[in-house]
Amino acid sequence: NRAIGGFGADALCAAVGKPEGAPIRVLTHCNTGSLATAGYGTALGVVRSLRESNRLEHIYCNETRPYNQGARLTAYEIAFEKMPGTLICDSAAAALMAQGKVDAVVVGADRVADNGDTANKIGTYNLAVSCAYHGIPFFVAAPISTLDPSTATGGDIVIEDRPAAEITHSLGTRVAAEGIDVWNPSFDVTPGTLITGIITEKGVVRKTLGNVFAVGNFVKGVTGREAAPHRPPPGPPGFIALDTTTVLDYCAGRPEAAAALGGAGGRSGWRAREVGDGNINFVYVVDNGAGGAVVVKQALPYVRCVGEAWPLTQERVRYEAEALQTAHGFCPAHVPAVHLYDAPMSVIVMRYLEPPHIIVRGGIVAGTAYAQLAEHVGEYLATTLFGSSALNVGCEALRKARQAFGQNEAMCALTEQVIFTEPYAAASNNHWTSPQLDADAAALRCDAELKSAACALKSKFACDGAALLHGDLHTGSVMCTASTTFVIDHEFAFYGPMGFDVGAFLANLLLAYFAQDGQEGDRAAQEVWLLQCVSTTWGTFRRRFLELWTAVGVNEGTAGLTPGVLFSSEAGAEGDAAAALAKHQEAYVAELLKDSLGFAGAKMTRRIVGIAHVADMDSIADPDVRAVCERRALRCGRRLMLEAGTLSVEDVVAMAEQLRTA
Repeated sequence: NRAIGGFGADALCAAVGKPEGAPIRVLTHCNTGSLATAGYGTALGVVRSLRESNRLEHIYCNETRPYNQGARLTAYEIAFEKMPGTLICDSAAAALMAQGKVDAVVVGADRVADNGDTANKIGTYNLAVSCAYHGIPFFVAAPISTLDPSTATGGDIVIEDRPAAEITHSLGTRVAAEGIDVWNPSFDVTPGTLITGIITEKGVVRKTLGNVFAVGNFVKGVTGREAAPHRPPPGPPGFIALDTTTVLDYCAGRPEAAAALGGAGGRSGWRAREVGDGNINFVYVVDNGAGGAVVVKQALPYVRCVGEAWPLTQERVRYEAEALQTAHGFCPAHVPAVHLYDAPMSVIVMRYLEPPHIIVRGGIVAGTAYAQLAEHVGEYLATTLFGSSALNVGCEALRKARQAFGQNEAMCALTEQVIFTEPYAAASNNHWTSPQLDADAAALRCDAELKSAACALKSKFACDGAALLHGDLHTGSVMCTASTTFVIDHEFAFYGPMGFDVGAFLANLLLAYFAQDGQEGDRAAQEVWLLQCVSTTWGTFRRRFLELWTAVGVNEGTAGLTPGVLFSSEAGAEGDAAAALAKHQEAYVAELLKDSLGFAGAKMTRRIVGIAHVADMDSIADPDVRAVCERRALRCGRRLMLEAGTLSVEDVVAMAEQLRTA
């Protein structure tokens, strides 16, 4: 990074054209200092080099909305090192240039294509355009490893759209008007034509005589390595990654989607926004401006929150589409209908859940209670789990259904890795509130009892194919209003142990409960409601599951799990058949509760120390307060995993209360 700084300082001064040694005024964007890149920094390393050589008059940094990396990180580094610096709003940069107060701009990069097109934090393109208008040199500073000659142009770079809440909310409080649409891309792509030079640790990439960059030639010249051939877009033949513009054309070309939007003839009035709240897929809402809308969900060939470094099969979309259709058949009141499944494009088009439907997790974090949530989710769990099990369809039909559906191997392997293995090992994916929970995380890695319990749960997860599960039923996979509830996001669906789905939802309720002490305002009523949800979810599930079982689960012949010849006096069962059935059902449901609580504990543990956490906890600003809440959740999770076979739901509620108030 010091080499980048040295080359960059000289390049900026030469481009500005001031007398040799004269100090210059520089503007930068986002954070490219030691807090983001380690050590000296890239773009901020250039600024540091200018200062060390007495050639820095002033450094301006943009706040960098919506995460404010410039205000929180770059401004901190500038102030800490006592540089002559000023923080400005992103929208003030052009005005600052117009006043003649900026001599050069230098920014970092997340990826540089062969033609110099550069992907960087959103707002970079704005600066480049303003520099071009005002005649100001615009430089990119990045290590050789960021230069990607195998990517032909910036058009081949997939840009992620981030959740709307990053713009509409501040510190958990909504600041934007309700009902307004949001477009929130993480990055933009600055055309190479607007870039003066690309600064690396091996020198500065300059434009050719044709006024274009040849990044691959530069990389070959300084490293001796041939650039890899331009990579085709990831995905199967016929796959194109959609964005908020191309998704409109996609819907117009698919009759099933276009019909839900009033017909392709209205394409010019359609609009789209990305609303994904998860770690895996991209989700777009397309509406026609007249009350018609659909959800378009696309799976890219990698984990969204990690990127191409973690490949993931797009077959998961087929699993999700079939699981949605199956679940909708069993529980149409709580599962949205699917309009279209497009295998080559890895796309599902489904019913749009109109406002005021909201992702439940966001509502809970905001302090909202949903009176019908627990009963509705309990109903969903009972009808889908019973309906797809051998209790309903019989053993032979279950085996055929499992074979036809497949194993969803990639998603199951991911689950086994991040839930049952990594939290108890020194895994690079793990992270937690540090240093507050360092000792707690270390204790997990040394807890022999817990490791054994985790492996036992993993065995049941892998070997028990009792029913078609949602596979990742958390509060971010449920949308609701005061009177309606819908379960979405079935991409982890597989045939597995029923308790995994039940436990996943209970775990998220308990995590939300333990997070309440870190949320703003009086949360006493919310705490009571969340624990009631734990009891009501299980109670509704148990009641409805047994009702369905008693009504249709005693089958003719021997194909079912409770054949009539054993449990129906009308079919010839001897003894008190009804009492025998009731006793068997009680034992079955007790085992199901044990599984549910064990899986709940494992889910809670991984959400504190594993790769993906929950907004309930992460939204707590004070790390000391957050750590207290998380530690209570960890203790609850451990007890659930180790004591699952001895606990009732009432015991769990009492335990949660005791752990929170201890």
